[in-house]
Amino acid sequence: MLLTDDDRAMRDGRDGDAVAAAMDLLVRYGEGLGAERLCSVRNVAGTSTQPTPAKEKIAAEGGWNKAYAVINLDCDDEIEIPKMRVPTCQLQHGFSADALNITPYNPHLVELQADAEAFASDRGINILATCTPYQVGNLPVRGEHIAWMESSAVVYANSVIGAKSNCEGTASTGAAGLTGRIPYWGNHLDENRHGSHLIRADVPIDSFLDWGLFGYFAGHVVQEERPVLTGELGLPSQADLKHLGAALATTGGVEIFHLPGVTPEAPSVEAAFGPHEVPEPVAFTASDRRQMYELLNNQGDTEDVDFVLLGCPHASLDQLGEIAALLDGRTLHPGTELWIMTPRALRAVADRNGYTEVIHRAGGRLLTDSCPAMSRTAPKGTRVFATDSAKQAHYLPAILGIEAWFGTTADCVQAAITGTWKGELS
Repeated sequence: MLLTDDDRAMRDGRDGDAVAAAMDLLVRYGEGLGAERLCSVRNVAGTSTQPTPAKEKIAAEGGWNKAYAVINLDCDDEIEIPKMRVPTCQLQHGFSADALNITPYNPHLVELQADAEAFASDRGINILATCTPYQVGNLPVRGEHIAWMESSAVVYANSVIGAKSNCEGTASTGAAGLTGRIPYWGNHLDENRHGSHLIRADVPIDSFLDWGLFGYFAGHVVQEERPVLTGELGLPSQADLKHLGAALATTGGVEIFHLPGVTPEAPSVEAAFGPHEVPEPVAFTASDRRQMYELLNNQGDTEDVDFVLLGCPHASLDQLGEIAALLDGRTLHPGTELWIMTPRALRAVADRNGYTEVIHRAGGRLLTDSCPAMSRTAPKGTRVFATDSAKQAHYLPAILGIEAWFGTTADCVQAAITGTWKGELS
């Protein structure tokens, strides 16, 4: 790889052992990818505080410096971790203290995480604790090279914001925070950001549910490629775009999509494909819409619902307001739990707006920092859950061995109130 003088100085120990280990990792990583050089980044989003058995064992024996070195730098040496060189944030991890006595999550892991957060904060890592950092202050600019983890966050950053990131991992982001570098390949190169497939909606896409179904279909079609989405599309909200990207990254490995006239790199269909010829469109029909809905609902046989999960990716303020309005003056079914996941920063605003009080008065719980998939935690005895997230309906049955229902937010709230699934595709 071609290294700058600054790259070589970091690799050779100018800035300490941890930075040298980080540069060594990035050079090995870049060479494995076939990258010709590194590029500068000034925005990193990764995971350094997620409590896991392996990390707990390492931390117990060698402290958090050792845990960061092994997990985030692929380094077994005894080294001191300095402050991050560039702005770095922590994505979602395990449940925080607001889940104690509500979820069956191990209280010891809550304590362990708090200890890890203190270590990370001392090293300049902002504990945003959300899969949607763009909702709570980490908003890169168009064209900026960044190093982010979390599939739904990466596809949003590339597509909606127009920043440039591949879907990174714990080690590469751990090294990027200390060096401000990441391999220059994939989505960092303009020629790799043009559309590959044209997907045309022949049915109206104008609801949160439909953006999810459309994304779930398009991900199946393109897999790891780059869809350009056209047709009977309404103007999406931030929540719609978040839901769309999460669904695309679930059935496919999509890291960037284009909505001509909406997303910044696609003022037109032609611009979205750049120098490439616009291909024949793949139609998303009423039959496809029905098929995607049934595919997401083929994991549920029992209409009795034990658990309702909302907020994947983490709920926005608008979504929290909608949920509170649906719950206002109502009470959950005694055999059904409702968990709503949101960033801790938005939880504070929800508290001030009265949303949290309405949700809790109805019997629901507004939780932060994690989700059942990340923490592998659901209410005890859960057999059947319902969600408005195509991503969670896809993943959680496999992770927790439970049945799933997928529908609108209103369908899910109604299931929480009645204990029964009655959702239908309109």
